[in-house]
Amino acid sequence: MKRDELVSTVRETGRMDSVEHAETAIRATLGVLGERLSGGETKDLASQLPPAFAAALPPSGRGERFGLDEFYRRVAEREGGGCDKAHARQHARAVVAALKTSISPNEFEDVAGQLPHGYDELLGREPVIHY
Repeated sequence: MKRDELVSTVRETGRMDSVEHAETAIRATLGVLGERLSGGETKDLASQLPPAFAAALPPSGRGERFGLDEFYRRVAEREGGGCDKAHARQHARAVVAALKTSISPNEFEDVAGQLPHGYDELLGREPVIHY
């Protein structure tokens, strides 16, 4: 998926008011996801993303262990602008839903395989809730 398509998909799914907001949500979500992944998985994921967003991932994952609530809190913090956890949840889920269709199925499964069962909501196994 090209950069503009990814941004448009995230903006529409996450009901964001601007392209810039969608880009911020993508970078924030990828940055936090990259902290959670370990080994070379961030590099593998980055290879399938548009360069502008691949740069949001750390060069190598730290494999930090934190739950989904902390994931959303970190996304909200990175988004800034008064983003609360409920909106960060909505935005992160929109980003991951777009990733699911923009990267190879094998790569998505590799990413999902590094996340515990508590992350099922983020991985698109429930509908995106809008606030």
